[in-house]
Amino acid sequence: MGTQDQDDGARRRFDVADAAPLLLDARGVVTSWTRDAERLLGYGAAEAVGRDLAGLLTHGDAVRLPDVLGRCRREGGWSGLLSAVRGDGHPVPVMARITSADESGGPARWLVVLLNAMGDAPGWSMSRSTLEQMVGDSPIGIAVVDTELRFVWSNDALARFGGGPPESRLGLRLADVQPGLDAEAIEAVMRQVLESGETVVGYEHVGRVRAAPHRETAHMLSFTRLDDDHGHPMGVYYTVVDITDRHRARQRLGLLDRAGRRIGRSLDIARTAQELADVAVPEFADAVAVDLLAAVLRGAEPAAGQVEAPDGTVTLRRAGQRSSTEGADAAEGAGAVDAADAAERARAVEGTGSADGTGSTDGAGSADGTGAADGTGAAHGAGAVVVYRADSPPVRCLASGRPWRTERLGPPEEAGWSPVLPAVGAQGSGAPSVLVVPVRARGTTLGVTTFLRRRGKEPFDADDVALAEDLVSRAAVCVDNARRYTRERDAALVLQRNLLPQRLPEQDAVEVAACYRPADELTGLGGDWYDLIPLSGARVALVVGEVPGHGIDAAAAMGRVRTAVRTLAALDLRPEEVLAHLDDLVARPAREEGCEPGPGMDGTQAVGSGCVYVVYDPVDGRCAMAVAGHPAPAVVLPDGSVTFVELPQGPALGAGGPPFESAELLLPEGSTLALHTDGLLARGEQWALDTDRDRLRRALQGQASSLDLRCRTVVDALVPDRPHDDVALLMARTRRLSADRVAQWELPADPAAVAEARKAASRRLAEWGLAELSFTTELVVSELVTNAIRYADGPIRLRLIRERTLVCEVHDGGSTAPHLRHPRTTDEGGRGLLLVSQVTRRWGTRFVPDGKIIWAEQSLTDLGE
Repeated sequence: MGTQDQDDGARRRFDVADAAPLLLDARGVVTSWTRDAERLLGYGAAEAVGRDLAGLLTHGDAVRLPDVLGRCRREGGWSGLLSAVRGDGHPVPVMARITSADESGGPARWLVVLLNAMGDAPGWSMSRSTLEQMVGDSPIGIAVVDTELRFVWSNDALARFGGGPPESRLGLRLADVQPGLDAEAIEAVMRQVLESGETVVGYEHVGRVRAAPHRETAHMLSFTRLDDDHGHPMGVYYTVVDITDRHRARQRLGLLDRAGRRIGRSLDIARTAQELADVAVPEFADAVAVDLLAAVLRGAEPAAGQVEAPDGTVTLRRAGQRSSTEGADAAEGAGAVDAADAAERARAVEGTGSADGTGSTDGAGSADGTGAADGTGAAHGAGAVVVYRADSPPVRCLASGRPWRTERLGPPEEAGWSPVLPAVGAQGSGAPSVLVVPVRARGTTLGVTTFLRRRGKEPFDADDVALAEDLVSRAAVCVDNARRYTRERDAALVLQRNLLPQRLPEQDAVEVAACYRPADELTGLGGDWYDLIPLSGARVALVVGEVPGHGIDAAAAMGRVRTAVRTLAALDLRPEEVLAHLDDLVARPAREEGCEPGPGMDGTQAVGSGCVYVVYDPVDGRCAMAVAGHPAPAVVLPDGSVTFVELPQGPALGAGGPPFESAELLLPEGSTLALHTDGLLARGEQWALDTDRDRLRRALQGQASSLDLRCRTVVDALVPDRPHDDVALLMARTRRLSADRVAQWELPADPAAVAEARKAASRRLAEWGLAELSFTTELVVSELVTNAIRYADGPIRLRLIRERTLVCEVHDGGSTAPHLRHPRTTDEGGRGLLLVSQVTRRWGTRFVPDGKIIWAEQSLTDLGE
């Protein structure tokens, strides 16, 4: 027998069948009835249509019908044996095959084919023409291939999926009629079905077919092996359902799900914009550019209306960009914009950035925004300045707040705009499809996002516009949140910089270094602070403190306490007196509000704050200190040994308790004081004084090339990467003023001693090379010594100190402070302190245990020192 005869014989085996098709809706109700179904079951159309399929089955099968339909929904179809009830009441076994009849893939309709399981129904048989009539009008593509996978039959519906009419398929393989399909994979499934005999239901194939070369399509296929009467395989019967709409819906949901998980993972504006571009490429577009207003990247509020430059252009910043042609460069671009944006924000906060926040134009983009000559957009990568003409689609989107799209970018829109677009393909690959969507959040337009698809792909349609708007709107909220955070954080950092000393004052008493590390990494704000305050007599005050809480509230409270400390320090009080006054200032607001002071107050209150106040005198090396609810300082002696000051612990500020006490010690020159907050030794819930002191001792014993490096090394050694508490460390290495820089005279309480004091001071100034200050110094000495003789008791001591200023001090045994008077023209006296205040930089009084010291300072900077 020849090959043609074998094909004819195979086709004749499909000429007879007892098949009855009918349609069901999603609830299992019959919606369409055929004459074949009427002959098989004995019901007319009027009796069957509108009736539940369960009513046509025996009780047992009617009970399991919902499970069968549920399996159809999950797996796309079902086949098996059912017992139907004919119109005359007799049961009849039928082979049933249920498949989806909805082209969109939804479970709106089911096609049911019933075959008489007892053989031919009495009195009739089905010819090939009847079978083709039954399946010809089916919306489902149906085909039969032989064991060599060549078409022997197909219906007209299959032609809608490409490959031509049924007659042109006969004898051909799938790859011959559908070059765009992955025929190899589909035929592999067919061979598996031929070998195993197991039906494959719900096989999905995604690709492009000849009928729609620019459109990605998706189909669901089911395969069943056909056997002859002897059980030998004859071929494969398969159905095809177009599920492109379902596939695209699934893609959209997947894209939005990824966007929700990947966009907005940080509070960085540029990184969020880059995440939007990364999510959209390549699933949705071949290239994406996210351009934002410069004010947005600075964290500022965008202007209510878009302001054009005098030349009619609008300037934006390329915050994010991604192209499918970038490859490995994409990650580098993302890093570039992060670095550029971080540097921009730093310049803006420090006040060194450009006025418009756009940075220099000599880097990533040309000044006119025309981009590269070849139109690849290479000159407008992430971080670049991008300039658009006023009539360009992006600017129209900015102004209107509505999206814009074109199936192919034509010359009118391309001129002056396409050079700033990212590359979507090789040069000369054709005009891309473009979609521009404004970045809008909370009613404000922040910028625009441009999506591009290269020629050869399906252009953007209305569904794509809706998806892009949803995608961009999600990113826009994240960008606006990041913008608001940037604004608040930059404002907070400015506050913090103004509250903490940017540079410690220059003086000769100590060499100093400080390190501050907040627990709140996002805001960089905390309640810890440190300070160095120059005092009279070449002395300095070293202060470290902390207020409860973290963030901007703690920083504001810290600022109030620090200001109060500096104010009290100017009064030249002893350390315990400074803390006593500070304690009263902190507790007073709580008392005025009717609250009992205590450590449980809100973080905006300074109640419960801690502070250590140290005064060091470089003339004699004496150091006085007091603490309030704060760790005592550590001392590193010149030989490298570390000790901890045994200091009476005072209560926290505002908490109430016993009075504050101070301690005094003599420090050798070259000793290092280490003042720190308790965050330096915090370890979560664990805390042990002895153990923590051992840790601090080991860290302080380390050597470093400079005090600043040593300070940072100590913090790095003791503080984890994510500290539990704010940390402040102030290290001060003591110095001594040499004896030739201090002159001191004991004076009798005799008016004649005034002239001798003037002469002695003048001689010492000449030795110091400060003869230019002799006149004013003699005047100061004369007035201060005269007042001491006239109004005070006890011994009088004159001291000159040559530091960065010339200090004149007069010590007496009196306990009353002099007051500056403004005498009338007729008064004979009272002008002494007025003259002193006019010829010196500053003057004041400080009390000591055996009296008081009146001092005055003269600047040496005018003398070239």
